[in-house]
Amino acid sequence: MTAQVQAARNGARDAWDGLFQRYQLPLFTYVRELVRDREASLDIIQETFVNASRHLDSLRDDDKFGSWLFGIARQKCIHHWRQTGRDERVFDSDPPSDEMPGSNGENPGAFLVKRERENEFLAALEQLPVVHREAVTLHFLEEFPLDEIASLTGVPVGTVKSRLHHAKKKLRELLEEKS
Repeated sequence: MTAQVQAARNGARDAWDGLFQRYQLPLFTYVRELVRDREASLDIIQETFVNASRHLDSLRDDDKFGSWLFGIARQKCIHHWRQTGRDERVFDSDPPSDEMPGSNGENPGAFLVKRERENEFLAALEQLPVVHREAVTLHFLEEFPLDEIASLTGVPVGTVKSRLHHAKKKLRELLEEKS
């Protein structure tokens, strides 16, 4: 990945094409989960790549290209929310813990490998608060490590862990209701 980022930095069109192909769908999934508007999501993805191409020289660690790109997309989502009059502060805090009842059970990530349960999982995911949906999407679907999620979202690693914990509890509850 580092060589591809370096080649893109040097203007290699095929390197940019490769990066676009690698990150287009994961970024769309992430942005769509946050914005919930297909057309706006596509616009944000385009703006993200334009911004990335303009500012690639500011990336200090080429190995962090993915989280850097997701960070740009996240800022574009917040900007979109401001423009549409939605409250972007949903990214700033977690809902009260009494909104996140849960029970013991199977790890929600296990449902991803079961194709027949994927739609149920995604429907349950949509019911989570934005900060929890974002943490689950980045960690379980995009496989970002906790420290990169913390850096990307601007919160401590402990907060990311807490968000994942509450999200998993709520997902368990929602998925058990469907069973």
